[in-house]
Amino acid sequence: MINLQNIQISSVTKKLLTGLTGLSLVMFLVAHLIGNLTLFAGPEVFNAYAQFLHHFMHGMFIRLAEFGLLSFFIIHIWSAVSVSMSKRKARPSRYAVEGNAGGKSKKSLHSLNMIISGCIILLFVLVHLNHFKYADHEAVGTMTLADGTEVQNVYRLVVGSFQGNFGYVLFYMLAMGVLCSHLMHGVWSAVQSLGFTRPTTIPYLHMAGMVIAIALAVGFFLLPILIFMMRGTFDPNAMPDPVHHASLLLNRLMLG
Repeated sequence: MINLQNIQISSVTKKLLTGLTGLSLVMFLVAHLIGNLTLFAGPEVFNAYAQFLHHFMHGMFIRLAEFGLLSFFIIHIWSAVSVSMSKRKARPSRYAVEGNAGGKSKKSLHSLNMIISGCIILLFVLVHLNHFKYADHEAVGTMTLADGTEVQNVYRLVVGSFQGNFGYVLFYMLAMGVLCSHLMHGVWSAVQSLGFTRPTTIPYLHMAGMVIAIALAVGFFLLPILIFMMRGTFDPNAMPDPVHHASLLLNRLMLG
């Protein structure tokens, strides 16, 4: 019988796993944000998008995606924590001064608090899943699309959640701030772990990682706050009229 405790995985392999799973999760965030932006097109478009995800390949696609994401999460957490513990054992004493090391060093408050920010993000994911994926979808009812298909009104669930509970909006916004901090170091570190860096490209890749982190955080940050502030635009009981919805939203943004 194989004793799992005797299996040794090198720190280099663990860093590769952390980087690979981390970048995979970043790509998921990009796709997830693009999907969430269909909220701006109104209830019919967003509900049709949700219906497509859950019924594509007879529902097999969403199951495979969820299994893959769960696997990536578990591997990412295990490898990252393992690498962090190995570093602590190798260097028992903490830095005398914590913060940005300056110069060519990429040590910063973001990198020093990756485990803490990761734990907060994990807590957010659990709350987020409980609030949306495992919510009582029957309670929000259904709507009929233009082609006559009856679908779950997930739009009402999302919009109603942000409009009716500012506490959740605030929690969501704070979590996106923590996500930004995590990705500020995480994206760059993942690219470095996978060996994609060269001395001449390091500054550009580091800057690209920061841009990706900020763009994702701002994108997810704006959704709940806009939904909360523009109640007349994001109406959970609105009729499915994407053109009117997008036009109304644009006018509200331009006029303030």
